[in-house]
Amino acid sequence: MFKIARANLNTSFASGLPEEGDGDSYVSSQFSVSEGWVGDLSNGVIKLGERATMLHGLDNPECGLLSMMRCYEPNDRAHILELFEQAATSSSNFCYSTTIILGSGQRQPVFCIGESDGLEEKSTGSMLGIFVFPRFKLAAGAHLRSYS
Repeated sequence: MFKIARANLNTSFASGLPEEGDGDSYVSSQFSVSEGWVGDLSNGVIKLGERATMLHGLDNPECGLLSMMRCYEPNDRAHILELFEQAATSSSNFCYSTTIILGSGQRQPVFCIGESDGLEEKSTGSMLGIFVFPRFKLAAGAHLRSYS
């Protein structure tokens, strides 16, 4: 899944995050772990959280897009790169899902939801998003199936 949409600049993820202790977040935490990330479009640096850094196989939480994507399903990388390129040129909301291939050969599904902002202003823009990691891994060679 690769989706991008024009941003509604009146409603932003940054202004509408749920409060701690919300009942829905407890249910969500039973099935997944989520972690925020930020990107600075002036220098191309993406800053990941501790879990995302580890699952992406990185030593440093600050990285470039290509370094972050190195562990993704090879067939998805071009689509994700195109998605980020589009989001970097026009304020947008976007999402994607792929699989991280871990060093052990296991596969960790990941969902990413984000937005880019500030591109129409004099500033260089930024990105803000969240990774959602389901609390399961797939065996080496296994794939998630999609149904229409």
